[in-house]
Amino acid sequence: MTSVKDWAAPNPITENRGGLIGKGVDRYEGRLKVTGTAPYAYEVEPPSPPAYGYLVSAGIARGRITRIDTAAAEASPGVEIVWTYKNVPVQAPRGTRANPRSQRASNPAFASDRVEFFGQSVAFVVADTFENARAAANLVEVEYAAEDALVAFEANVDQAEQPPGEEDVHIGDFPAAYGAAPVNVDETYVSPIQNHVQMEPVATLAWWDGEKVTVHTSIQMVKGGQHALAETLAIPSDRVHLLTRYIGGGFGGKGQPYDDLVLAALGARELGRPVKIAYTRQQMFHGTIHRPAVIMRVRLGAEADGRLTAFAVEATTHCARHAVFTEHAANFSRNLYAAPNRLTGHRLVKMDLPGAGPMRAPGEAPGMLSLECAMDELAEKLGMDPIELRLRNEPDVDPETGKPFSIRQLVQCLTQGAQRFGWERRNPKPGQVRDGRWLVGMGMACAIRGNFLLPAKAGVRIDADGTITLRQGMTDIGTGTYTILAQITAETLGVPMSQVKVEIGDSEFPPAPGSGGQFGAATAGSAAYEAGMNLRKALTELAVGDPNSPLYGGPAEYVTFENGLIGIENRTEGLAALVARAAPEGVYVEGSISPAADARDYSQHTYGAHFAEVGVDTVTGEVRMRKMFGVFAAGRILNAKTAKSQITGGMIWGVGAALTEGNAVDPRYGSFINQDMAGYLVPSHADIVDLDAIFLDEADDKANPMGIKGVGELGICGAGAAVANAIYNATGVRLRDYPMTPDKVLAGMMAKGL
Repeated sequence: MTSVKDWAAPNPITENRGGLIGKGVDRYEGRLKVTGTAPYAYEVEPPSPPAYGYLVSAGIARGRITRIDTAAAEASPGVEIVWTYKNVPVQAPRGTRANPRSQRASNPAFASDRVEFFGQSVAFVVADTFENARAAANLVEVEYAAEDALVAFEANVDQAEQPPGEEDVHIGDFPAAYGAAPVNVDETYVSPIQNHVQMEPVATLAWWDGEKVTVHTSIQMVKGGQHALAETLAIPSDRVHLLTRYIGGGFGGKGQPYDDLVLAALGARELGRPVKIAYTRQQMFHGTIHRPAVIMRVRLGAEADGRLTAFAVEATTHCARHAVFTEHAANFSRNLYAAPNRLTGHRLVKMDLPGAGPMRAPGEAPGMLSLECAMDELAEKLGMDPIELRLRNEPDVDPETGKPFSIRQLVQCLTQGAQRFGWERRNPKPGQVRDGRWLVGMGMACAIRGNFLLPAKAGVRIDADGTITLRQGMTDIGTGTYTILAQITAETLGVPMSQVKVEIGDSEFPPAPGSGGQFGAATAGSAAYEAGMNLRKALTELAVGDPNSPLYGGPAEYVTFENGLIGIENRTEGLAALVARAAPEGVYVEGSISPAADARDYSQHTYGAHFAEVGVDTVTGEVRMRKMFGVFAAGRILNAKTAKSQITGGMIWGVGAALTEGNAVDPRYGSFINQDMAGYLVPSHADIVDLDAIFLDEADDKANPMGIKGVGELGICGAGAAVANAIYNATGVRLRDYPMTPDKVLAGMMAKGL
């Protein structure tokens, strides 16, 4: 374990002599992607012509398969495999973990005749072409004995129960404090099911070489996928070579493997040739996880001066009956505002729906749609500016644990954001500002997202020609991992980025936890930094111990690495020349990172403040964004360009959550009504105008050696609430049911006589 004191010391990243850290460097793999030459999983060239797989999906929410007829499919042109629960090759039972250290357990396809959700895979067809596989799959006939299914969430909240292993968090005496508070808010907010709708669908290409399988698949966690496939096939994990070099979006939806992974591997083994499979867009909606709907009850009690005395956030959410998952939508609130008497907790309704799971900023994204609106409602009751209310409830230490903050610049985010946005122009009385037929309003909200560091390793090698190659079992889901790893490696070793190669997404490379939870850059980057530092040490020892080096016999503590040179004072030598002479076979080292021994002694988070201005059409109820601005404090920024892209992308997602995004369940079938991009609405370019964001200078020396944090999820946290608060300021209509579509807004305005 590394101590915080070591992390606080100056290092090549904090010195930044090459000027690469923080610079808006172009994407490392950008040219490959824009030219269409970056091979995604389905596009990788296999060693021989592949066969093509296609899935058949269940048409009921719950029950049994009573008849499945595959004769017509088997007789269809080009068909080589038709599998159902009756004849699929043997797999380990669900949940098997032969290796107790496996990150994922067995998850077999077609385990029985049971159907657990609409869209579950019930048959698999492999043919010589995609078209033949799809045509044959449509010939499979399936009959079911349907059973009563629980698919309506809000109608069944009375069945909610405490999640396994969890308890509510009580601090002080909330009921008494709430009852005694002179000003109260008690409101309930509802956010709907959301789907990830990544551009690239889940896909796998597999082939075997003897007893070892190679799979190219689209997954965020390399080791998780490798272990899941090994456990399902009941083979050692070193016989699974998993690669995921390029991923066309993840957002948490590719944090786990799906049926494509195991069925492609089984099919390739059966046929002795490569097999590839990709989900259709409709299959992506049902066959992969989604963000569950959330009902949030928020109760706030405050003194007349705005100081909170009672604070309660309680979330009820749902999950699949067969796969328990809790959307921890109340957790963020435990660290945001000061209040001596507190209650937070979760309840869970188990339903017969596709699996729920993590989606960008799980917990915070839906949770902040409630608390940040409730704070505005409290501010109005108090006759206080919403920013002032938040400032008065800024805690000195973590409100729940009492631990000191590693660094907290939320106040600075609020004050600088208000000044830059022009918050002083806001009329606090709703419905007073018009622009023709449009009512105009402003809103704001805070943002918070926890900071995490997980164990990781990285390997770095320098060859005789001076090329430095970083290898790591990390992934890049479009966030810029390739780029920041190249920047860190180049800066640490004092070489131009053109001298650095980055190879990631391979289960045979030093392991990293993957992309997700906003921990990727800090975790993978810290391991890359440690590997680079170890290579510096190895090269220093090589130079000062080599009689042919101008650095021979010099003091190692004074060695510098700049401009591709290793030097001591005025004596320098090119790295390539040193390695070519003293270690022509190259030099390879590894580095690792783990949380510091005292990391848990601090409350670590990223923060931000959102500001939004909207126009609301008084005739149609349409809401249009007019301006949006955010200020964020998220540790040391590694790449100004990719970080801003991530944070503004999250803000846009928040706009979608507030105005358009959501899915409903058809109670007849347990299916999602929206199953493609025509019906599942997200903001387009025309919907987003005048959007900007800035980062405050920050380096958190309690977080990791470089003081960096994540930005991928912070941008969505609170963004939708800022929009909702702006709608209220524009119209005086307070909606608590997301998304705030024109019909809801118009109905609210008509009720107010607008």
